[in-house]
Amino acid sequence: MDPWEKYAHWEDIALYDLGTAEAMFQSGRYLYVVFMCQQAIEKIAKGLFVLYTDREAPRTHNIHLIMRTLFDEGALASESAEYDRAHAPFFAELLAYYISERYPSYREKLSASVSGDKAKDVLERTKGVFVWLQSLKR
Repeated sequence: MDPWEKYAHWEDIALYDLGTAEAMFQSGRYLYVVFMCQQAIEKIAKGLFVLYTDREAPRTHNIHLIMRTLFDEGALASESAEYDRAHAPFFAELLAYYISERYPSYREKLSASVSGDKAKDVLERTKGVFVWLQSLKR
């Protein structure tokens, strides 16, 4: 597969995860909304990684690390300032949602704090960031 085909694969599964987040919101499963938001953003970021580097995506769930690698290697240097200002804090928040899903003691604590309003906020921010990330493809 060439880098564009790999990107398309990652984008497809990211879109599926974003749709799953929306379905989870409609069903009131708010912890899964934020988890699937993390998954969607992680996968579109990995798509950008394979597109720009022609290497396999790193085996990490840390979106910031994936994006920082692209900036540091010069692939997206012109986007670095906007990322640091507008998106890095959100990616750190998303990572916490991933961790909570993987570790039961965190899941219990976080589940109590993810209300419908919080899930809606994360979902809406995810949609906006997703569009921004899609705009970064060549």
